Amino acid sequence: MALNFQVVVDCKNPHILADWWAETLDWIVEPQDEAFIRSMVDQGFATESETTTHNGKLVWKDGAAIGPAEDRDKDTRRRFLFQTVPEDKTVKNRVHWDVRLNGQDKDEVRTALEARGAKYLWTAKQGPHEWHTMADPEGNEFCIS
Repeated sequence: MALNFQVVVDCKNPHILADWWAETLDWIVEPQDEAFIRSMVDQGFATESETTTHNGKLVWKDGAAIGPAEDRDKDTRRRFLFQTVPEDKTVKNRVHWDVRLNGQDKDEVRTALEARGAKYLWTAKQGPHEWHTMADPEGNEFCIS
């Protein structure tokens, strides 16, 4: 039996971090259904405090998701979900993702990511392979290679 999954990232600002990662991976932020959100508030199933406006659109305050534009099937698409948590990140991640650069120069990508708010942490090497370990704007570690 094949199973599918999504990666969930705890964070302080899910919409801002989703925008950052969507740009980094050349993915899209999944649109949220403003009419549905409004109807949930109007019917009393949600409150205004559970919503916010981001980039001029009504969205659920505590979550935003990204995925590749070509992945349309909601049951099988690759997806990162960013969700609000109250605490700050305080220790190293036990899980991180590796961003494969498909031939792009890792030093140039590192510089571009730093200009957008990422932090360079260190460079590591194993045999002929070398990668940079970085942190996104909220401190979540990732590698580029």
